[in-house]
Amino acid sequence: MQPLRILVADDHDVVRQGLRSLLESRVGWEVCGEASNGREAVEMSVQLKPEIVIMDIAMPTMTGLEATRQILKANPKTQVIVLTMHESEELLREVLDAGARGYVLKTDKGRELISAVDAVCNHNTFFTSRVAEMVLHGYLETSNGALKPMNRAQSLTPREKEVLHLVADGKSNKEVAAGLNISVKTAEAHRINIMRKLNAQSVVDLVKYAMRNNMLG
Repeated sequence: MQPLRILVADDHDVVRQGLRSLLESRVGWEVCGEASNGREAVEMSVQLKPEIVIMDIAMPTMTGLEATRQILKANPKTQVIVLTMHESEELLREVLDAGARGYVLKTDKGRELISAVDAVCNHNTFFTSRVAEMVLHGYLETSNGALKPMNRAQSLTPREKEVLHLVADGKSNKEVAAGLNISVKTAEAHRINIMRKLNAQSVVDLVKYAMRNNMLG
């Protein structure tokens, strides 16, 4: 039987080594590669074609969300599990929009990540208990029993939120463009739209908004 091949993407070497040790404790699982930034994660995913990618969100050169989009575009059969320290409901929605199948917090116990890998291998989604609570609170039940998402704060698009994250983190338009694989003009246009939607007068206002919504780090 072929081993389950997993790619780990995180910009901290200690975290990657810990994840390798945890994941390879399961018989039949192997970490086929380690990526230290988003762009490297995309390149290694295309080259190695892992079944599972464990993806951090806040990474250099390209955000985990953009890397997830590009990985799934190149190989839709790959299953992405996001592993992050953030519990933001807005971030959860962006993660799901990007196509990830699992959302695990770095503060969760190791067995939660093991369970997440098991779940997505069987083509199911996986949320740890605290994340599941965010899903329940973030959706409203309609009269026919279906679930519909609540209106997003300030009507920012997922891409605008990524740009906001980077701008609030001190990145220039050129750095934002490189991180998201878009043109500088497009990055500038997003920045203008964000400031208009949030009625922000300066980068300081954007930083304050990002802090209130757990979008930094």
